[in-house]
Amino acid sequence: QVQLVESGGGLVQRGGSLRLSCSAAGSTLEYYTVGWFRQTPGKEREGVSCITNGDGRTYYADSVKGRFTISRDNTKNTVILEMNNLKPEDAADYRCAAGLMTGTVKFDCYKYLENWGRGTLVTVSA
Repeated sequence: QVQLVESGGGLVQRGGSLRLSCSAAGSTLEYYTVGWFRQTPGKEREGVSCITNGDGRTYYADSVKGRFTISRDNTKNTVILEMNNLKPEDAADYRCAAGLMTGTVKFDCYKYLENWGRGTLVTVSA
């Protein structure tokens, strides 16, 4: 199992930026496909972004394309989600997921990854 820990959430004003980190303990994250998803009470989980292992291809939900960037920092065994121009509708609990995927990767790859973190809360004020 891969133990994941998210960090970097907080309160930001509309138009602001945050940098979320997904770190792994006891496993080398670069070997896994990693995805971010978010959830808000009363709403369905929403896939945000994914990055593949190996060639590092990235995928984004339409709602965040052009504003969010997913990347790896292998020196820190971490996957980063840079979030810019944040909107109130981006407010949610953000969680990362990691695993080995055999099928086609899309922005909602978290659904197929077996290891999930506990999340970091993002609040965006209007």
